[in-house]
Amino acid sequence: MHEQYPSVRKGLLQLIFSGSFMKRWNDKLRPVELIEVDKQAHKMFVAYILYLLNSRDMPADERLHLGEKVIQGGIYEYLYRLVITDIKPPIFYRIKSNPEHYKQLTEWVLEQLQPRVQPLGDHFWQGLCAYLQKPDDTGLAGKILSAAHIFASSWEFGLIKGVNPGDDELKDIEANFEELLKEHFDLTGMREIAGGSRNGLGGLVNLCGRLRFQKRWSQTPRIPETSVLGHMFIVACLAYFFSLSVGACSSRRQNNFYAGLIHDLPELLTRDIISPVKQSVQRIKDLIREYEQRELEQRVFTLLDEPGYSELTARLRYYLGDKDYSEFDNTVVDKGRVLSLDADELHQNYNRDEFDPRDGHLLKVCDNLAAFIEAYTATRNGITNEQLQQAQWKIRNRYQRENLLGRLHIGALLADFD
Repeated sequence: MHEQYPSVRKGLLQLIFSGSFMKRWNDKLRPVELIEVDKQAHKMFVAYILYLLNSRDMPADERLHLGEKVIQGGIYEYLYRLVITDIKPPIFYRIKSNPEHYKQLTEWVLEQLQPRVQPLGDHFWQGLCAYLQKPDDTGLAGKILSAAHIFASSWEFGLIKGVNPGDDELKDIEANFEELLKEHFDLTGMREIAGGSRNGLGGLVNLCGRLRFQKRWSQTPRIPETSVLGHMFIVACLAYFFSLSVGACSSRRQNNFYAGLIHDLPELLTRDIISPVKQSVQRIKDLIREYEQRELEQRVFTLLDEPGYSELTARLRYYLGDKDYSEFDNTVVDKGRVLSLDADELHQNYNRDEFDPRDGHLLKVCDNLAAFIEAYTATRNGITNEQLQQAQWKIRNRYQRENLLGRLHIGALLADFD
């Protein structure tokens, strides 16, 4: 009997991207547009930090299980949010407090999601159903996601409160955020994250949040405009789905998600340098890489000098690369050494949690596929220019025959976009 692998379809990709259209705080005056996919990226970055800090003393298998629950819960919550769209939080929480009403709403949400999510396989679909049908996850994963969600929303609130002086609702919103944040101060690192410091964890999450202000394709008109921050979350989701499709082990799935979530972090320091410039001359590419590494050391890793953050620093370095390998190289850790491998060797010989595998090539495919969807969507929305057309053609041509590990044909997936 032919084995059926989880698959990724056009409908799921478009659903994940649709968060780029969803505006947040759209009943308030906003100095910049606040977009759902950006908030989700910020939330999951904070969740990753909290996960690392609050699982240090766990056995390896228990820690991996928690890491998977955090990622899955974040994706499940995002999918739910995409369907319920503009329900204001006070109304949603009233619905949630009534078990029967919440059950009815969730059943309708799952009906909308099933055609696009079911191809990922029964395990993912059943996990989604189980997660959404229980109103709250009271375990550690649920608490981490709740804390990250509250922080990311309160960070956005900090941007708008000063430009809405006549809004009587703001005092209640601010007091509610303060109360909810304090409820999560028992999590290691949460007090510092919420403290607003320019150093340490507070400085790091603030830097990450600022990537929402940095627009991709800055010289090319598009609808919707997407930020570097939102793009990273989309790439992370695609990397996780693709990891399921190729049969990646748990550690590899998690590494691919988080590597996707931070892969453009250096662009906070260099801006979004377009690929033709990066690749025009090898020396220019090397210079940009050297500059990124130097800026990361001076402006990011110096925030994490304390010994308690050494693991976080090490993980960021592993995901972002160093002088011997890049974020788009396939890597494993064998006997304490980072090795760069081709995709087949990694999959055949190192697809085990103990080797800490990471699919750089898969991540690059997801990065380009996210760029393709950005260009394709803008074109479908009536924006036609040479840059968008050329980007779509190049990506289609590049991946026409790409078949990831014999399980996921990228050319066929792109062919679904007419």
